[in-house]
Amino acid sequence: MEISDLGKKLTERSGILSLMDDLGRPLPEGVTPYPLGGGNPARIKEVEELYERRMERMLSEKEFLSVISAYDAPQGRMAFLRMLASYFSARYSWNITEKNIAVTSGSQMSMFFLFNLFGGRCGNRDKKILFPLMPEYVGYADQGIYKDMMRSIPSKLEYYEDHTFKYILDKEAVSAYLDEHDDVGAIAFSRPTNPSGNVLTDDEVSFLSDEAEKHSIPLIVDNAYGLPFPSIIFSEANIMWNENIVLSMSLSKIGLPSIRTGIVIARKDIIEALSNINAIVSLTAGSFGQALTGDLIASGVLAEISRNAVMPFYKAKSEKCQEYINTYFEGTEYFYHRSEGSIFIWLYLPQLTISSIEFYQKLKEKGVITVPGEYSFYGSEEQRRGEAYPHPHYNRCLRLNYSADDEIVRNGIRIISLLYREYSQKKQ
Repeated sequence: MEISDLGKKLTERSGILSLMDDLGRPLPEGVTPYPLGGGNPARIKEVEELYERRMERMLSEKEFLSVISAYDAPQGRMAFLRMLASYFSARYSWNITEKNIAVTSGSQMSMFFLFNLFGGRCGNRDKKILFPLMPEYVGYADQGIYKDMMRSIPSKLEYYEDHTFKYILDKEAVSAYLDEHDDVGAIAFSRPTNPSGNVLTDDEVSFLSDEAEKHSIPLIVDNAYGLPFPSIIFSEANIMWNENIVLSMSLSKIGLPSIRTGIVIARKDIIEALSNINAIVSLTAGSFGQALTGDLIASGVLAEISRNAVMPFYKAKSEKCQEYINTYFEGTEYFYHRSEGSIFIWLYLPQLTISSIEFYQKLKEKGVITVPGEYSFYGSEEQRRGEAYPHPHYNRCLRLNYSADDEIVRNGIRIISLLYREYSQKKQ
């Protein structure tokens, strides 16, 4: 079988393939699983009961059959788009209508569309997508249809006495890169950042928005874990949008990962372009997530339950995860990123004697599934020369999802700590 260059690119081994494969592939018989990888959200009672009540109403009012029996427009379900526009206009005073919103089959699909809309071959030039705060989401790395589409700026670092650290946006490096490179088609980042749980400050977002406007390119913000739903943000932050920002949202982390519903808020010409792509790629996005949540969003109920149930749930889970790390890693050299949002803890193991990919494989043999850090560092000139990414955390980090039951998380972290002592430069 001979396949195209694009086919080869889309079928080769990738970090996101490894992550998703771990979610569904069983471990060898007799190995107890400790699933701390992947991005599955937790099942939260209040959220599930909310959806059950809404589903019962859909069935009793004969709405369900009408939802599943007809295509929506390529842009999305028009009633849903109007509800979203009304909600965001009223709550945040954004000057938007339904023409500023499109629905896709999940935020992963949204980002694929957006990256290839603004990056890749453009006439006789190759446009790039710039990530201003590396490390970033593993799922972005291989989304470019054209090879070598991604560029990135290594983050700065601040360490603290409580074994935590924080990634800081290198504003000078971002400005210099944009001034020196006229091939950047868009700037993109996640907020909260997957994998680190970092939340760029309002000032940092404003800075990036100003830089994007200065260079006449869009700023793409992946808000899958952010405000107002699912609201998994523990730091001071506000949701931000203007006509230069493309805001990507999702229903996955508010308890609907399998329904695959992504939401994009942007300028009308960008929404029109996304709608056209939707028509070609998938005709339209699925209707069910839109029908299930439209009333819940419009009434403010989804934002309220995010604020009062979802965010406190994950904040408590994060605090327990940090306690487990501090207990089991005591006596070793370790750091983890300050937990400001998302459903992950980003663990840095500076004394590791093997790469984090090798460490991940060793952990997998013991049933502990994590995500190795190398996959979250990409887009550097050094990597294009076959060298390592220029950041001290490259190949020394693990992403841990703390959504599982507390005992699973606790035992998983205990096993990681024991193996770290075995593969540490400072034998304990």
